[in-house]
Amino acid sequence: MRQARTCWPVLVKKAQDAVNDAQNEIAQAMARVDQLQASHERLCRLYDEYRLREQTAQVPVMGMQASMNQRQFMAQLLNLQQRVVLDLSRAKDHVAIVRKKRALAEIELHKMKSMEAQDAKAVALEQQRHEQKLMDELGVRQFNLSLQR
Repeated sequence: MRQARTCWPVLVKKAQDAVNDAQNEIAQAMARVDQLQASHERLCRLYDEYRLREQTAQVPVMGMQASMNQRQFMAQLLNLQQRVVLDLSRAKDHVAIVRKKRALAEIELHKMKSMEAQDAKAVALEQQRHEQKLMDELGVRQFNLSLQR
């Protein structure tokens, strides 16, 4: 009599591990997105503060060198902002890719669980048929014995 195949639980576990790995990767990617968004907001606030300082008369008149340094610093802040925006875009794209990867892994997990269930059902059906056959044979023997007496 046939036994349930031992490969299905292994394949289900492998598929579940792939789903778990993808989920962890999504969590890491989302954390990276959050980190980049926080960095972008900090850079924007810092740039706005320096721009406001430059525009207000609260700051005593700076020397030419100090003014140039401030403008150069502000330009560096803008460059950093652009790099962070680019990194943020890439990080969001990565999140989308990993979500697709997780969806595919979940589909594979569903398939493996379905195959495992089908195999278990087939084994149970075969066992039920075998038991019924044995019961039928026993019934025929008993009937034959009753006729011989």
